[in-house]
Amino acid sequence: MSNLSIRGIDPDLATTLKQQAQASGKSVNQLVLDVLKEHTGLHKKKHFTQEYHDLDFLFGKWTDSEFQKIQGKIDSESQIDDELWQ
Repeated sequence: MSNLSIRGIDPDLATTLKQQAQASGKSVNQLVLDVLKEHTGLHKKKHFTQEYHDLDFLFGKWTDSEFQKIQGKIDSESQIDDELWQ
């Protein structure tokens, strides 16, 4: 791996880079590497990595009896009907 120094970064750009890095949970170095790769065509975008949180409020809310009822329904619907597959 090579090292590269970038000189002449003004305070506004430095602040923006730090804010974007913090917002994305990355270091400034990783953010800059990702931006450079994306703008030079070397970054391959990952597919199917979007996270959804619209059902998070349900997590941990089922009682054991509710879980067993729901799981039973799922299990019964996942059975293969041999007559339909002949």
